[in-house]
Amino acid sequence: MGRPAIEDYEDRDPRKGRSRRRARAKPSDPAAGGPGRVGRLGLGRVLRWALGLAVAGAVAAAAALTGLFLYYGSDPKLPNLRALADYRPKQVTRIVDRDGRVIGEMGIEKRTFIPFAEIPKVLVNAVIAAEDADYFNHAGLDYRGMVRAFIENVLRGRTAQGGSTITQQVVKMLVLTPERTLRRKVQEIILARQLSQKLSKEEVLALYLNQIPYGHGRYGCEEAARYYFGKSVRRIDLSEAALLAGLPQSPARLSPRKHPEAAKTRQRYVLGRMAEAGFIDGATAEKIAAEPIRLSQDPFPAASGAPEVIDTVARFLIDKHGAARAAELGTTVVTTIDARLQELARQSLERGLEDADARQGFRGPSGHLAGKALEKRRAALAAAHKGGVKESEIVEGIVERVDVDEGKLIVDLGGTLGAVDLALENRYAAGPKPLAQRFSRGDLVRVRLAPERGAGRGDAAAGPRPLALELGAQAAMVVMNPQTREILALVGGYGFRQGGFDRSRRARRQPGSAWKPFVYAAAIESGRFTAASIVNDAPEVYDLWKPSNYEKEAFRGPVRLRTALAHSINTVAIKLTAEVGLPAVRDLAMRAGITSPLPEEVGLSLALGSAVVTPLELANAYATFAAGGERAEPVLVRRVGDEAAPAAPPPVPGIRADVAYVVVSLMKSVVEEGTARAAAARLRRPAAGKTGTSNDQRDAWFAGFTPELLAVVWVGFDDMKKLGKGEAGGKTALPIWTDFMAKALAGRPARDFVQPADVVVHRIDKATGLLAAGGSATANTDGIDEVFLPGTAPTAVAPAAGEEANPDKLLLDRDD
Repeated sequence: MGRPAIEDYEDRDPRKGRSRRRARAKPSDPAAGGPGRVGRLGLGRVLRWALGLAVAGAVAAAAALTGLFLYYGSDPKLPNLRALADYRPKQVTRIVDRDGRVIGEMGIEKRTFIPFAEIPKVLVNAVIAAEDADYFNHAGLDYRGMVRAFIENVLRGRTAQGGSTITQQVVKMLVLTPERTLRRKVQEIILARQLSQKLSKEEVLALYLNQIPYGHGRYGCEEAARYYFGKSVRRIDLSEAALLAGLPQSPARLSPRKHPEAAKTRQRYVLGRMAEAGFIDGATAEKIAAEPIRLSQDPFPAASGAPEVIDTVARFLIDKHGAARAAELGTTVVTTIDARLQELARQSLERGLEDADARQGFRGPSGHLAGKALEKRRAALAAAHKGGVKESEIVEGIVERVDVDEGKLIVDLGGTLGAVDLALENRYAAGPKPLAQRFSRGDLVRVRLAPERGAGRGDAAAGPRPLALELGAQAAMVVMNPQTREILALVGGYGFRQGGFDRSRRARRQPGSAWKPFVYAAAIESGRFTAASIVNDAPEVYDLWKPSNYEKEAFRGPVRLRTALAHSINTVAIKLTAEVGLPAVRDLAMRAGITSPLPEEVGLSLALGSAVVTPLELANAYATFAAGGERAEPVLVRRVGDEAAPAAPPPVPGIRADVAYVVVSLMKSVVEEGTARAAAARLRRPAAGKTGTSNDQRDAWFAGFTPELLAVVWVGFDDMKKLGKGEAGGKTALPIWTDFMAKALAGRPARDFVQPADVVVHRIDKATGLLAAGGSATANTDGIDEVFLPGTAPTAVAPAAGEEANPDKLLLDRDD
């Protein structure tokens, strides 16, 4: 090899001020390293510069990051974590019957808080494995996970991984807004660190498991377990825990009720992660992964329970706690309702209405229009509803079309459109044909706004207003224990939905002849009349009003009061009211429990039930008779959480016990031989009650009771439409009452009403109402036993066979 070429160059030493000659290898000289050595020297400089820039950049980034955290950390608007120490989540209020059976729920978020100590370890392990494997080791932030998620998101060009720890998720759910900004992300990291310092790992995990949404409106693990598995989270197994742990990632997409395959895939992933973490062995994970998901059969156990009761309890809680607090109270309300009787009452009422619909043909269009008549009807609808359709208002709209694909009946309400959900309504429609086949364009159909949307007009943007069909008559039923006044069942209507018009409490209707027991009670209480008194059933005119009996039946002439009430003779009730006076009848009704106004201007028509009452009000007043004259307030709520509900005022004397018993005895004859005799054969037990039919057959009633159970049934149209030919209390309401009472009392021993000690019994003559000939011990064949208040029994003896009675003595029926 040759020697390298040497190049002279001058090198001045600045320290000595002189130059010296030195030799260095020429760049082309291979022996001196040539271009390779120079390249390495250049690359070193580049690397040193790059390293310097990197360090400087890192320092700058760290400074910027520090500044960013200092800036947002000192933000006076940074949320405070102190509130989490006193965590009070929105919880579902569970409404239960007298035996603890769930009959309804209320609340903005269906959540039931459960302390960490009661959350099973298997769920904790599943959640840790699925969401944050290093949870118990980091200080609220998983830095490696954050970097890994950042790189993954950059590589994929989208948000593929979140990198949030359970602590960060708690902060996001409970403290921060849902916006996706740099400010919010920085605050999330800051607060996660703070939270991990303030609360223990178990406390943070308890917040997470009680707050996280699990889909279908369920929040927190307890409600999720109840919804999906029909049991408390305390009792779930490994398979169920793995399913629940996987849901929070995407509750809608992973719901096992809607997307079972996706849910199963996610469950398998959680099981695999649990095996990797050592919580379970691989064989167990594979075994559970191979099993099908098992869910509870009824995800809505309270949906068909007692929506009327939920509404009533909601009002009770709002009055006590205010609307905001009541909506998230999260307690258990124990009611007086009997879930079995509630279901029986609803079944009997709906079956009875379906029978009436079948008789009258209500379940179809109310008419059909075409051409000019149709356009005239449209114009009338538009004029009548300029301000929109009001809540509970019934509109006879025009069918625009039947959308079979969507399952909708589109109805013109007068300038705005409404839509009936036929799939929903078919559940309530009696008849052989589905509703979609019963209507066509141009039909008239009776509808109202669906309760969940309230009142007002629809618009093009919002789409057609949700409507509910009002094809047939409606009804209500109230069931109570007459002795305690505890409400055992409330039915507000056919197919009643929460938020709807609860007719059991709100319908104000004329009771018709169901009012007459108050008239008879006032007459008995006056001491001027007895159950044996004779009153002439004959036409009379009162201030140009000439009342008649039901269906214009022939007048009977002189009849006993017992017979008159049993057969609901109008003229006798009016004569009694005229005799004892309207003030006495009004006073007795109010003492029994009637709270609605009883205006004086109704005059003697009050005797026939021309005032209006609610079913609950009438039930409570009838209970006064059954309870020996004691008046009390209806009771629905027993307890709210650990506190007893405010005690109702104690019972007070409303009607004398002997008067109440005599009137009950009279009402027993209504069932045994009068307008309600159809019930006697099926019940086969002592029962008392009264039918009622208002003017023009717009209302049908039956109010009746045994010593232990009372029920009132009302049937009618909300817009006062006539029920139809032949429909009356005894035909329309009584069958509902009888069906319910027979089932409700099945297996119970028959009991009779207890007779007060001062009520006396005498044998009387059926024709005259006087003492039976030969005395009470040896009565004739026409003699019957009758009950009397002390000192009011007749003293005269009925004439012997072949003798004539004194008419004046019969009608006065007292010893003047």
